[in-house]
Amino acid sequence: MAPNETRDELVFFVNGKKVVEKDVDPETTLLTYLRRKLGLCGTKLGCGEGGCGACTVMISKYDPFRKKILHHTANACLFPVCALHHVAVTTVEGIGNTKSRLHPAQERIAKSHGSQCGFCTPGIVMSMYTLLRNNPEPKMEDIEDAFQGNLCRCTGYRPILEGYRTFAKDANCCGRVANGTGCCRSERENSMNGGCCGGKANGPGCCMNGKEDNVTMVSSSLFNSSEFQPLDPTQEPIFPPELMTQSNKQQKQLCFKGERVMWIQPTTLKELVALKSQYPNAKLVVGNTEVGIEMRLKNMLYPVIIAPAWISEMNAVQHTETGVTFGAACTLSSVEEVLRKVVAELPPHKTEVFQAVLEQLRWFAGPQIRNVAVTKKLGFLYVTEKMLYAFMNLPLIAATALGGNIMTASPISDLNPVLMASGSKLTLVSNEGKRTVTMDEKFFTGYRKTIVKPEEILLSVEIPYSKKGEYFSAFKQASRREDDIAIVTCGMRVLFQEGTSRVEEIKLSYGGMAPTTVLALKTCQELTGRDWNEKLLQDACRLLAREMDLSPSAPGGMVDFRRTLTLSFFFKFYLTVLQKLSKNHNDINNLCEPVPSNYVSATELFHKDPIANAQLFQEVPKGQAVEDMVGRPLMHVSATKQACGEAVYCDDIPHYENELYLTLVTSTKAHAKILSVDASEAQNVPGFVCFVSAKDVPGSNITGIANDETVFAKDMVREILVPNPVTCVGHIIGAVVADTQEHSRRAAKAVKIKYEELKPIVTIQVCHLLYFGEMYLGGQEHFYLETHCTLAVPKGEDGEMELFVSTQNPMKTQEFAANALGVPSNRIVVRVKRMGGGFGGKETRNTILTTAVAVAAFKTGCPVRCMLDRDEDMLISGGRHPFLGRYKVGFMKNGRVKSLEVSYYSNGGNSVDLSYGVIDRALLHLDNSYNIPNVSSVGFVCKTNLPSNTAFRGFGGPQGMMIAECWMSDLARKCGLPPEEVRKLNLYNEGDLTHFNQKLEGFTLRRCWDECLSSSSYHARQKLIEEFNKQNRWKKRGMCIIPTKFGISFTVPFLNQVRKFATLVLCWTRLDGLSVVLVQAGALIHVYTDGSVLLTHGGTEMGQGLHTKMIQVASRSLGIPTSKIFISETSTNTVPNTSPTAASVSADINGMAVHNACQTILKRLEPIKQSNPKGSWEDWIKAAYESCVSLSATGFYRIPDVGYNFEKNEGKPFCYFSYGVACSEVEIDCLTGDHKNIRTDIVMDVGTSLNPAIDIGQIEGAFVQGLGLFTMEELRYSPEGNLYTRGPGMYKIPAFGDIPTEFYVSLLRDCPNSKAVYSSKAVGEPPLFLSASVFYAIKDAIYAARKESGLTEPFRLDSPATPERIRNACVDTFTKMCPSAEPGTFKPWSVRV
Repeated sequence: MAPNETRDELVFFVNGKKVVEKDVDPETTLLTYLRRKLGLCGTKLGCGEGGCGACTVMISKYDPFRKKILHHTANACLFPVCALHHVAVTTVEGIGNTKSRLHPAQERIAKSHGSQCGFCTPGIVMSMYTLLRNNPEPKMEDIEDAFQGNLCRCTGYRPILEGYRTFAKDANCCGRVANGTGCCRSERENSMNGGCCGGKANGPGCCMNGKEDNVTMVSSSLFNSSEFQPLDPTQEPIFPPELMTQSNKQQKQLCFKGERVMWIQPTTLKELVALKSQYPNAKLVVGNTEVGIEMRLKNMLYPVIIAPAWISEMNAVQHTETGVTFGAACTLSSVEEVLRKVVAELPPHKTEVFQAVLEQLRWFAGPQIRNVAVTKKLGFLYVTEKMLYAFMNLPLIAATALGGNIMTASPISDLNPVLMASGSKLTLVSNEGKRTVTMDEKFFTGYRKTIVKPEEILLSVEIPYSKKGEYFSAFKQASRREDDIAIVTCGMRVLFQEGTSRVEEIKLSYGGMAPTTVLALKTCQELTGRDWNEKLLQDACRLLAREMDLSPSAPGGMVDFRRTLTLSFFFKFYLTVLQKLSKNHNDINNLCEPVPSNYVSATELFHKDPIANAQLFQEVPKGQAVEDMVGRPLMHVSATKQACGEAVYCDDIPHYENELYLTLVTSTKAHAKILSVDASEAQNVPGFVCFVSAKDVPGSNITGIANDETVFAKDMVREILVPNPVTCVGHIIGAVVADTQEHSRRAAKAVKIKYEELKPIVTIQVCHLLYFGEMYLGGQEHFYLETHCTLAVPKGEDGEMELFVSTQNPMKTQEFAANALGVPSNRIVVRVKRMGGGFGGKETRNTILTTAVAVAAFKTGCPVRCMLDRDEDMLISGGRHPFLGRYKVGFMKNGRVKSLEVSYYSNGGNSVDLSYGVIDRALLHLDNSYNIPNVSSVGFVCKTNLPSNTAFRGFGGPQGMMIAECWMSDLARKCGLPPEEVRKLNLYNEGDLTHFNQKLEGFTLRRCWDECLSSSSYHARQKLIEEFNKQNRWKKRGMCIIPTKFGISFTVPFLNQVRKFATLVLCWTRLDGLSVVLVQAGALIHVYTDGSVLLTHGGTEMGQGLHTKMIQVASRSLGIPTSKIFISETSTNTVPNTSPTAASVSADINGMAVHNACQTILKRLEPIKQSNPKGSWEDWIKAAYESCVSLSATGFYRIPDVGYNFEKNEGKPFCYFSYGVACSEVEIDCLTGDHKNIRTDIVMDVGTSLNPAIDIGQIEGAFVQGLGLFTMEELRYSPEGNLYTRGPGMYKIPAFGDIPTEFYVSLLRDCPNSKAVYSSKAVGEPPLFLSASVFYAIKDAIYAARKESGLTEPFRLDSPATPERIRNACVDTFTKMCPSAEPGTFKPWSVRV
């Protein structure tokens, strides 16, 4: 049956407006259509694989099967525009705006300070909006669940949840059992001793009123919820009536043809079967699909796509005598809805399988995926297909239509092990008729292969009822609880002979242990007929350890962990069944052994309480003018624009008429000579314009901070005398320029490169010397939500060019572009409106893209744009430096440290970049907060064939301090003393000298320490933890209190005296030991005749609230309201030679520059004010203008007396220090490695806060980012230097559910800082290290677990403390059954770099 040759019309609605599209390409996503065709740029591209939620929109449609309108979230980056027929789309622009009215979902996230960089905000708003459309009065649990598919890198999530808590009907309670243990209403059990109860400060019933010493006013109210407009569901836009009437009409088959792909949407099962017979290799998709990602990342092509979403038989649900049958196109949300109802109505013994399915669905992707009948690509692992098997965390295909989940045949599917163990039945249909097959060990025939024939279609799936005496469990372990794919997953079923504990049938099915979902057939056979007792458990584990074996080189790695999980899961299943047997057969004596009381917690399913929190800060002094906003929690100046999708980011700039798009061509080898580059095939791609390479660079091809990089690598043909090999995977070789992004991508993939491979150096390897201890810290990906982006616009004369860039460093961006173009810097203007996050990743590494785009714009004479895809960005831009620390410590029996010898090894990657500054800061922070009389230290930057690592929040400080806390933790154990006592014993005091001879002045750390100990109820909770650990064998809790002392300055070493030497790696070392300080800033103020002020300064806005603070500073300096002051952008033609916005000093230096500029204006106005003292600001400005007084002024500032000489160990590297202390409590699952962050208390010295809301937001955001660094985020490389983790599918940053359940932040009171503007302190980087308290709390819990196995000595725990590392460190019977292979006897799948 051939599809209709006439062009069909695609009809849908966007924000209430009808769209009719005749010329639609099936490869176009909804996101692309919204942004480019409709100009709706509020919906953002964050990852392109449905893993971050930045592109979230609401899809509304009339469901003819359920006879109602459905609203659900969807990822626009994956949703094919062809799937929108007769659907209504709502974007963030469609629900409210700043010109007329904000929607409450927009208003509350803005006013509760839940938007920092703002790039993720529209997606989060749309997730909340959709929830409210479906449920105007949600529970707090519903709100948290709604965000499982959204990520934020800035805020730490707490303010978002706190703002949206106001929608919840249980908003006034923490969500726990009222007045029970842990409830917010029970005698302030969770309040911060010495702080506020969390109520309105000093209001009726507030704890602060009971304090006699309450001299300083303290507040916990960052926003006033009474000011929020109410939610009125009756005012929401109606569903388009036309779509309601269309639902009653007979649908006709649709066909859309693009350049390469044809999309066919049949209306009947007969049509579908005929099409599948005609196109047996066609890809079936239902709405959203992995096809686009496979085409983009794997260069695969599916010429025919069939979309069976309208087939009634594939959407039907039937209740039969043997189970519940779901159509293959049923969404997982609808499956969940049906099964919950069935579980509530039927007796428990019939719903064992259903309950297991529901438990798996609880953690299956995010709502954007579960709600849409889709197959979804969670990510892509950049290795060959042969390697893609048996991986726990391989982002293979996971599907969210029930049938798609089965047919993609992923070996790590959440549901397939459950369906296999339960013996679910599948109905297949083709031209030859129907057949029913059972999901058993024969169903999967190989990696992503099944017994289903090419012409067959999966019609339905029957999930069976369970029987009396039958028990079923499902388990899944992932790197992150929310929206993550499995490491190992399983379904386990046992049926007992009636009235006995003897096994009649047993099925154990695993995912992540082979190329397919597998049954442990041999083990099951051996266990059949056995009694359910301890002997069976021992034999089962022994048999499983043998049957579920893995090669030590197995793809995905983590072999020991995965093998141990198979045993841990069975142990949990054994205990769960034992518990149920005891409960169900308590009338039969001695039927089975009782579960030991200290084992019961091993059977509990993962549960997280709703969050509880308080944020305390010092109120402004009495008498401070109402218009003076310094010290007040002023909302981020762009928050409402960000919440409405109106804030303009680099890629939101409207396209120029003749604009072109660039895609980079990068090396696929870590170390190789380029033999040839052939772009001839790329020229055949439609829209191809040109290929840009080193020969097209008009100026210098040499670039980089140390002039050791190239704009483009050169091939051997052109550079015979000077070989220029590529030195990492991702090294930029050239770029393709085309008319659209899609065409440039395709053309870039068509460029052929031939290499002569050289041996790569990937890891830090050092000679083994005598040492006391060692710790390794992995790197970290910045994962700013907005990837690197540049738009270059040539001006057509004198070499002028305008660059719109997402950068923290306009000066270096300008300089490098001018150098590449061969023009003076005065011809290049760099403009930065705002960034969607930076964290140091856009301080220097943006230049590798910007210079390439500038060269392309120069060559073509046209504007050229490039925004990197997430996988490209992660591949080429580098991240936080991995560190190896080795140390020897001398100490007394009482825990007093006397001497330290430490060596730091940092993986710098393939160029110097900022690695010297990073290692310097690590060495300057090797003491953390401890007074060590004798120190010997050395740092090495190791050159490897990885992309150059670069600045990242903390800039080496966290690595240096983390290793200090490692040896501090170990020596406390060695001394047999409480760690908190040993830490306090060694803390600095006021006036002490550091190891670099800087005197500590204004030392508030001990105040922070004491307040944190008190507010966290540390000692009382420590006793409760000890009691908990005695009562629970397989769950353990730990707690740790950690200080930080972070030096504030901007130090970058000289790079002109460098030599290279080789040991087992190549290293750089600096000979001079000097440093340059970039602690200068400029500002420009224009005052216009209406009294409005245009302010410009050298800092860039990336979400940290710098512009907001600068407006507050100018407001106080000039004595005018903040409403009169505006900041448009940062640009090199207004403030030249700016320091990068980095090192946490930007508010300090730019604030002083702004203040100085304001003073210049005020000095000029002084005579005018004296002549008219009662005049208004506007009067004075008008008079000044009429008197020909200049109303424009510049300001400049540099931090005085900062500089340090490493060789002489003299000078002052830091202007001052920021201090803080955090106490964290965690709970670990000793069997799986899972951990829960139960509570964190932070006390932070930020001086006199310029803006408490922004400062607390920075503290929480930094803490959660550090939480990722130390417990979750892991970059994984092949031995050949190939990065596996290139997107959110495999690289996991903290999600909403990962923050501490109780999260308390207090700003230290009465601690003004005389060395910064208005007595404030830097806040961006210092709090990050406080998350080490979670790492060492985990280590404390592991100690308790190891003690149960008789292990009491200190042990090594590298960072991050992933589930793998936690489980492997909890040595027990199960880990001993899975011994590690001997190193050197196999090639590992991944290596530690």
